[in-house]
Amino acid sequence: MDFVDYYKILGIGKNASDEEIKKAYRKLARKYHPDVNPNDKEAHKKFQEINEANEVLSDPEKRKKYDQYGKDWKHAEQFEQARQSQRQQYHYSDGGEGFSGPFDGGDFSDFFTSMFGGGGSRARQSFKGQDYQAELHLSLRDASTTHQQTLTVNGKNVRITIPAGVENEQKIKLKGYGAPGVNGGPSGDLYITFIIASDAQFRRDGADLHSTQEIDLYTAILGGETTIETLNGKIKLKVAAGTQNGTKVRVKGKGFPVYKKEGEHGDLFVTYQVHLPTHLSEKEKELFTQLAQLKK
Repeated sequence: MDFVDYYKILGIGKNASDEEIKKAYRKLARKYHPDVNPNDKEAHKKFQEINEANEVLSDPEKRKKYDQYGKDWKHAEQFEQARQSQRQQYHYSDGGEGFSGPFDGGDFSDFFTSMFGGGGSRARQSFKGQDYQAELHLSLRDASTTHQQTLTVNGKNVRITIPAGVENEQKIKLKGYGAPGVNGGPSGDLYITFIIASDAQFRRDGADLHSTQEIDLYTAILGGETTIETLNGKIKLKVAAGTQNGTKVRVKGKGFPVYKKEGEHGDLFVTYQVHLPTHLSEKEKELFTQLAQLKK
């Protein structure tokens, strides 16, 4: 197996912080995402490499193993277990002041080759495959409906059903969709993190949604109707006479779907912003003057 420099793939140094790793990954993921480059095979390959690099470097334990064992990092635990077992079978030289055995000072890859495929009479051990990590970017409106999407992980297309109501940075596990096992061991798992973009119309708070609605001065004073946007289209709301700027009203059941609870929704909270008229005509100014005098 050739060595893959994950630091180089993300364009960062070996001393990069967790925040620097996350920032570099997201910048490159946006640039090479299949949705942005639908027919570009090189971009797809680059996107897979970026995901693989992030999956390792963003995990402190995996990063530690990668830094220590290089291309053999995936089998670090097996190596340590096997070497410990071998220590029990071989003597210590010079009264126990140093290990004398077949792996002392040897190349990690030579050991792994003998352990996982070329070991002759040595028993072949089975191990679970590596887990994969992936991000799936959704719009708020996508996250509000149950639908299917296909994502590419390590060169393979995985089609999943996304339940309505998933949260931003929520993680799900797909059992057996990771790397193949070693020597007949079970495949690893795939962990998908949902990244939900901010929406220009709505702010989400759990299953509730918040929005603002502009109404004119006359409707605020006299009352009337206004048309608002919801996730499922436009509806009309009654505006009470004397509505003040910043008044908040609740529209029951017009919020976000509740995760894995079919038919349940949060509420929509609408805050009214009263728009004051500008560029008044002389007649309008005269009428407002009369109103002001009446108030006095």
